[in-house]
Amino acid sequence: MSEKTFKAYKHEQGTAYAQARLGYNAKFYQFVIDNHTSTGGKLDTVLDVGSGPGVATRGLASHFAHVVGIDASEGMISAARSIGGVSSTAEPIRYEVSGAEQLGSNLDPPIPDSSVDLITAATAAHWFDMSGFWPRAAQVLKPGGSVALWTITATHIHPSTPNHEAIQKAMDNFRSQQLGPYLERGNILANNLYADLPLPWTLEQPVTEFDQSTFIRKEWLKNRTDSDPDPIGLKTQVVDLEGFEKRFETSSPVTRWREAHPDAVGTERDVVRVISREIQRLLNEAGVEKGKERITGNVQSVLLMVKKKA
Repeated sequence: MSEKTFKAYKHEQGTAYAQARLGYNAKFYQFVIDNHTSTGGKLDTVLDVGSGPGVATRGLASHFAHVVGIDASEGMISAARSIGGVSSTAEPIRYEVSGAEQLGSNLDPPIPDSSVDLITAATAAHWFDMSGFWPRAAQVLKPGGSVALWTITATHIHPSTPNHEAIQKAMDNFRSQQLGPYLERGNILANNLYADLPLPWTLEQPVTEFDQSTFIRKEWLKNRTDSDPDPIGLKTQVVDLEGFEKRFETSSPVTRWREAHPDAVGTERDVVRVISREIQRLLNEAGVEKGKERITGNVQSVLLMVKKKA
């Protein structure tokens, strides 16, 4: 599959994406690092693939001496460079335009073979051509290096939100009816928490450099609405309607909807405004004062970790 929506982002869109998308919890990054190092992984170089404007790249940077973020979108990389960031050695993060199937082979100089300790992809791998990604990952990783792929998917409304059942139903109906025609295979892979994401040993031509016996798959908050804390502190998230709109409009189905309905963008007919107004109505119906509308949600997530044989 070839991702086109984010690849076409301009600098301004990349900047808006960085402002709307929250970074991942520090405990989550530590969980990834601990799994990587506990199996012999080193902390010299990390390569963040599909980095976008560098949200996860910067979150990982303090753990590594050298940090590289790559993305196929010039606009995303332009935004990442303008934001910057440094590694654990105060070395500036290197941001470059390169696809997941290239992993820096197009750069001058290219990313050398056997030079990377950890490859990461944060809410991005569902857009990769995995038959091209895995062989190239095997090339650039050091023996014993790791690949960590993770994604978050649709928020499930927490019971602490007034009228939560009605809001959940409205959001589910909205996603299926309004955004359904604009979903692509990558969206479906992410929504299914990477259950069908191709792995090195499931490809038509398996990539034998990876160790299936050490494969890790971990899910958080799948189909859960209780308030028990998860092991790594992803926790629930509280957002007001303005924040909800800004975050929601960075999703690729919304971008594609807006491309198909340019006259509605920014109006009350805009797809983001429609669902936001419905959530507002349901909150007000439950007694929440205007201007104080908030929703609390559990974010479902999955992490896959694969080791290259030592």
